[in-house]
Amino acid sequence: MARQRHAAALLGGVLALAVSLAPRAARANPPDTYGFGSRETAMGNAVAAETRGVAANYYNPAALARSRGLEVSIGYFRANHYLEMNGRDNGVDPVKGINAGLVAPGRLLGIPFAFGLGLHLPDDRISRVRALRQEQPRWELYDNRNQRLYLAANLAIEPFPWLQIGGGLSFMSSTRGQLNISGAANVLQPDESQLRHEVDADLTAIRYPQAGIRIILSEDVALAAVYRGEFQLGLDLGAHLQGDIVGLTTALYDLETHSVNNFLPQQLVFGGSWKLAKNVRGTFDARWINWSAYVSPVARLDVLLDIPPPSGGWPSTITPPQTPAATRIVPLRMHDRIIPHLGVEWRAYGSRRLEGFVRGGYEISKTPIEPQTGLTNYVDRDRHTLSLGLGATARRLAKELPASLSLDVHAAISELIEDTTKKASAADFVGDYSAHGYIVNLGLMLTVAFDGWGAPTKEEP
Repeated sequence: MARQRHAAALLGGVLALAVSLAPRAARANPPDTYGFGSRETAMGNAVAAETRGVAANYYNPAALARSRGLEVSIGYFRANHYLEMNGRDNGVDPVKGINAGLVAPGRLLGIPFAFGLGLHLPDDRISRVRALRQEQPRWELYDNRNQRLYLAANLAIEPFPWLQIGGGLSFMSSTRGQLNISGAANVLQPDESQLRHEVDADLTAIRYPQAGIRIILSEDVALAAVYRGEFQLGLDLGAHLQGDIVGLTTALYDLETHSVNNFLPQQLVFGGSWKLAKNVRGTFDARWINWSAYVSPVARLDVLLDIPPPSGGWPSTITPPQTPAATRIVPLRMHDRIIPHLGVEWRAYGSRRLEGFVRGGYEISKTPIEPQTGLTNYVDRDRHTLSLGLGATARRLAKELPASLSLDVHAAISELIEDTTKKASAADFVGDYSAHGYIVNLGLMLTVAFDGWGAPTKEEP
């Protein structure tokens, strides 16, 4: 009898393993939340009209045309989360990794152009998923988003001295996988059960467009507009279990799950850059995000379970597994948002060979998620972010090498304002809960620029 219970537990455990392949994960990519490049992050990401170099691959591809020589950048950042519900830390993983890229300018038919590559490479895992029920409280816009490989390739041209246009593609990786289990489960001798498993998974790149324009109105003023397309990272997993329950019957179990592992809605950004004083420049961006198009993260299941009863029926000590009931997916309703960004850059020191900069920025982001008064618990709060940074550029490092070296560092802290989620039903098994937290983002970026390689040497605002 004990052996039969052991065998039933063994079978149930195998089926539970297959069901566990029905995950959901959080959304977005690291540059969209934490910035790309220390100079731009320090300025509150308010840089659509002021970005330059490698960072332009994300903020505004048109600004790649500002580069007047080959540029290579590499940096590192780490964002730690201190997010709590009811006073308990939720263990949201840090976001960390390498930001790098290059810009290669030149001329085509007398028109200046530039090609750029931007890369975010996480230094922990390339991909990760986490299985959570829709009733389980989680920080929907921050949890489990760090394992994302991001690549952008763009091209920009400058048809007129006052106009720069650029665009390209960004790439993210989606996941597909399959688990196959076969063999025999021996009811009478569980230790002699022979089960074989095979796991096959791959990362498939998807791409989405981006485009930008930058207009130089005068030596003191520039305007910009940027479009970023929507992307959905699919997560398709399957499990196939087939074999014999020795002494009883056969078993067949097929499971397929389909979900959106990562989603970012389309965005529009309008920005400006103004010279406020001789050595001070201010910037402003307004970013519209189409959150209302958000796709529910809950996995859709297709299940086939076939375990015919043995002759004479099931023993009284064994309860055969039942086909899992279909999940009732509750829509996640979100609202479009306009996020304002403010930035400032002060050229605190300047000479022919050395420049020093002080930077600051601020942004406020109102949560797009509706109050979670019902079954679901997608947690988010209004976020305020203050950022600071320093930069230094040394020119003409060697007589034989017309290059400059820049080092930029940044620190940003985000506060997610405390609020209480109140449930409509007093019988809700989660109940009311308060949530708030902080995100601390630190990083640096090193850039080597080879002045005048393949591009005009004029200065431009």
